[in-house]
Amino acid sequence: MSLIHNLDNYILFAIKKYMQNKYLDRLMPIVTSIGNLGFIWIVIAMVLILDKPYRLIGNIVILTLIISTIIGEGIVKHIVRRVRPCGCENNVSLLISKPISYSFPSGHTLSSFAVAEVLSMYFSQYKLIFIGIAFLIALSRLYLYVHYPTDVIAGIIIGIFCSKLIFIILREGYLAKVAILYQNIL
Repeated sequence: MSLIHNLDNYILFAIKKYMQNKYLDRLMPIVTSIGNLGFIWIVIAMVLILDKPYRLIGNIVILTLIISTIIGEGIVKHIVRRVRPCGCENNVSLLISKPISYSFPSGHTLSSFAVAEVLSMYFSQYKLIFIGIAFLIALSRLYLYVHYPTDVIAGIIIGIFCSKLIFIILREGYLAKVAILYQNIL
């Protein structure tokens, strides 16, 4: 485990040494803020929901955010309980408020890649844009020193897994079965 931790730290220090500049110091907090609480993805979902032909896709985006948040923030973070890099290094000045939750996996990255994958399935012509946004959000988490690279990699992997889970749920009609069961209970 120490090899991975050493590699994580090496990459973070390299980002700080070779990438840090006043322009990115201004840009990266903005990039990370569009990922806060899935903001950009909720905005996209609302636009889709308001346009009747795309309403179902908008609802699938919201469902993806909910499931990815439950898996990442509600389950995995509390099992792993990894302290953030900014919680280990006292001499690092942060460009954003210090997050209070655990580090592994990156929730911003997880939800962004989950939704980007779902949107890419429906709007393949914009796949590079969706994945690009998710990648920038992931990179911002490293630049801002609030996640280790392995947190971000795990976020990408679990996010893609969540998107596949959503499509299995939809394909097998599980949501319709749950809705019928719920109606019968009422």
